[in-house]
Order: sequence, then structure tokens, then C-alpha cells
Amino acid sequence: MNETRVLDFERPIVELEGKIRELKGLLAGGSEDMAKEIARLEAKASELQREHYAQLSPWEQLQLAKHPDRPYTLDYIGEMTTDFVELRGDRAYRDDPAIVGGLCRLRGRRVLIMGHQKGRNTKENVFRNFGMARPEGYRKAQRLMKLAEQFGLPVLCLIDTAGAYPGIGAEERGQAEAIAASLELMAALKVPTISVVIGEGGSGGALAIGVTNRILMLEHSVYSVISPRGCASILWKNAEAEQTAAEQLRMTAEDLLNLGVCDGIVREAIGGAHRGLTVTAAALEQALSDHLDQLAKLSTEELVADRYAKFRAIGHIEQAAAEASEG
Repeated sequence: MNETRVLDFERPIVELEGKIRELKGLLAGGSEDMAKEIARLEAKASELQREHYAQLSPWEQLQLAKHPDRPYTLDYIGEMTTDFVELRGDRAYRDDPAIVGGLCRLRGRRVLIMGHQKGRNTKENVFRNFGMARPEGYRKAQRLMKLAEQFGLPVLCLIDTAGAYPGIGAEERGQAEAIAASLELMAALKVPTISVVIGEGGSGGALAIGVTNRILMLEHSVYSVISPRGCASILWKNAEAEQTAAEQLRMTAEDLLNLGVCDGIVREAIGGAHRGLTVTAAALEQALSDHLDQLAKLSTEELVADRYAKFRAIGHIEQAAAEASEG
């Protein structure tokens, strides 16, 4: 792992792993006792990792969700699917590289998959607009969803964006309308739909491809109505209060599962998805397959009703709090 890409709270574990690698190199071909000692140290490092990453703070979870080495949509598509054919353009303005999507097979099952796509370096991030879609990106998503419905294909959405792009051009081309139209379309789709937050899910830019029968979250992903920085700027008039905002927003996978927003958590490789794409992708593939099997049993009318009931049930916090106080 590149040293510049190591987060502060990852550093002790990364350094321990480095020392173990050095020891293995120095003692290559050494005695059996030495081999046992190295194995003991490796087991200790793995246990330390499990304990450490099981108790991360919301702020640390946010940092992990935005880790520059974290896998993106195309990484998961490459690991989980076969026969992927990317489809581009909204047939109205242009293609938006911040959202990618197309037809593929997941364990032999034909599906349509799409998601936000970020870049690995400055050039790619400029091209992908840091995963922040413009109106044409959401209109492309709508076109693909209509295509999936026409051919009876399940829709899989991978969410990973700080939010929809707020630039002048995007607003002039109808950003709000594009997101609203996407929400309306997804609510009525007559095919199974699943969304997965694979990194950061922010605001309407995330929700625009998240009105689905099932919402899953990777273990170290976050999902919120606003970014912590934006929240801090509005509530505390100070962007430096971002860490406080992250603590208050209840944006982690565990929080959202407890609140009934998330339907399931997909465990990542120890240390995060960026340290084990293959392991994380295998777990996600299994989860998607299981949920698709369940949704395949529902009729088109039941799918729409299931989705409607799911989102109507989200947010009954005041009622629950009132009942608790009366008790």
C-alpha cells in the first residue's frame, strides 16, 4: 500500500504488517521455530485488525468510505459479473462518465447494473467529475432502467457519491428535475431492484438511484441526507466541525440498519474493501444473488407494493419516541 494512502488510524496495523514482511524476508529458509513465531505474529496482526475495525468511530468510518484506494463501481462489475456491455448516453444531451452502467450476467442471471464512478488520479477524477453526476447522468440512468423494465431484467445500483453536481451548467440543464424524475421512475419499476452503498452515499445524488426494493450497505460505507462538511457549514457555520457532524448524522451501516433504512450489511475484507477487493466482491455477489432469489418470487404488483411499503415505513422516529416516553 502506498504510504501516502494510509489513514492515520490504519498506520499502526500497516506498520506491524510491514515489520512481519521484513522478518519473513530476513528469515527466509530459517528454522521451524522461526516459522512458528512468524505465524504467531501474523495471527496476532489479524486479530488486532478484527478488533480495531470492529470499533471504528463514525468519523473513521467516513474516512474509510472515502479512502482513495477503495474499489469503485467498475471494480465490482469486473469482479462479480460476466459479459458486461456498457451503455452510454442519455439520448438528449451527452454521456456522463460519473455514472456507468450496462447489461451483464451475475452468476448466469441477466441483469442491468449501474453506479457512480470516481477516478484514481487527477485526470480520471476530472473526467468522472469525482463521481458527482450531472442531469445527463441521471437521465442516462433512467434510460437504462426503462430498458431493463422492457426486457424484464433486475436492476442493480451501486451508490458512491458525495452528491449530485451543483454547478451552474447542471442547474441550467435541470438537475433537480432529473433527480425527481429518477425517483418517480424507480418507485414504479416493475422489476426487482437492489441498491448497494459501496462507499459514500450523499444526498439526492445518491437517492436518485436508490429507491429500490432492497438497500444494502458495505460494512464501512456511509449514507446520509447531507455530507458532514455540508452539515457542519449549515448548523455550526464552520466546516471544521465536520467530525462532530459525522458523529451526529447516524450515517454508518450499523446505524442505518438499526433505523430500518438499510436492509443488510455486507461484510468487507479485514481492514476494508481496499485491502481485499476479491473477498469483498465475493460477499457482495452472494448477498445480491440471495436477495434477487427472494425478489424473484414476487409478482410485478407485489414488487411495486413492497418498494412503496419500504419507503413509507422509513422515518417513523417521532412516533416511536412518543410511544417510548409514554411507556
